[in-house]
Amino acid sequence: MHQYEHRSFSNNLLIFLGMNKIDNLPGIIPVFPLSNFIFFPKTSAPLNIFEPRYLQMIDQSIKSNRMIGMIQPKGLVNPKKTELFKVGCLGKISSFNETDDGRYVIVLNGITRFNIIDEVNNGKPFREFKISYKGFENDLNNEEVNINFSDLNLIFNDLKNIFEKQGYVINWNELEKQSLDQTLNTLSMASPFSKEEKQMLLEAKDLVFRKKKLEQIIKLYSSDNFSNKTLQ
Repeated sequence: MHQYEHRSFSNNLLIFLGMNKIDNLPGIIPVFPLSNFIFFPKTSAPLNIFEPRYLQMIDQSIKSNRMIGMIQPKGLVNPKKTELFKVGCLGKISSFNETDDGRYVIVLNGITRFNIIDEVNNGKPFREFKISYKGFENDLNNEEVNINFSDLNLIFNDLKNIFEKQGYVINWNELEKQSLDQTLNTLSMASPFSKEEKQMLLEAKDLVFRKKKLEQIIKLYSSDNFSNKTLQ
């Protein structure tokens, strides 16, 4: 299995993103299915990996392009053929450490979202897929969006209430130091929503649409007394 936490995207990796074009990214990638976890471009996630199949996956990635895909399984995790959602996020390993007990502790930095096209029969314990980046070309851009931090006040206040009700803890002061897109995406990643709701946020076409969907989910949770009904 694995553990994770959320961190902001490191500035030095922005240079990496600016130098990359969709055409230069891999067309076949290994994927790491992680339930109830979404990962965005320009965000960062430390991962603690100790399952043998994923240790092997990281070994392969380190020896090649250092890239893996993060994606949610639709159902219970099955080592063989768990059905996956079609949209995930490509990440690049920016930090790698091996612990004394054989675990890998890595930091993965988000590059761009992708669509699964087809699975590759690789004969390995981990899965690889042919993917497409069509529709996500803007993930590599650094353009400003038409949202102000003042527009996030309602989201912040309501999410704080939801987090407290469900026993989640987040460093709000640190979160507010991030850029606007990092803040909104980190809130989407960290929020205690269902995997379907998180997937909806991941698949939102842009930051403005993601903000709208996040507000809709928050409204549902608030009106439903936090009983966790999924937004359809």
